[in-house]
Amino acid sequence: MNFSFGKEERLCSRRLIESLYSDGHRLMAFPYSVQWRLEPLAVPCQVLVVAPKRKFRHAVDRNRIKRLTRECWRLRKHTLYQYLAERNLSITLALVYVHNEEFACEPLGRKMDKLVEALMADIEKHRQP
Repeated sequence: MNFSFGKEERLCSRRLIESLYSDGHRLMAFPYSVQWRLEPLAVPCQVLVVAPKRKFRHAVDRNRIKRLTRECWRLRKHTLYQYLAERNLSITLALVYVHNEEFACEPLGRKMDKLVEALMADIEKHRQP
């Protein structure tokens, strides 16, 4: 299993981000708010990580939260990728950190596991046959 988080897995396209927020589905998995949308992509999933300036005034804090989120995602994405490959799907995904305080790496990892499970259930619920 490849545990990297390369450039092709990062959501950078302005068009895709706008369509994600306008037409995507929303899921709350504390401490994240997740926006997702099924898209025809070359990779199984493209991810956008957001830490809002309104909650974290200092760039140091925002960067640390985004770094921790990317690390937790990198280690736990294989479950979602396997699920998407079995169903021949690909998605765009925005992970928005909504909690007021920063979590340590270990509790954040457990919450990321729950997020992936909830996301797979939500995809199954909204997927068209």
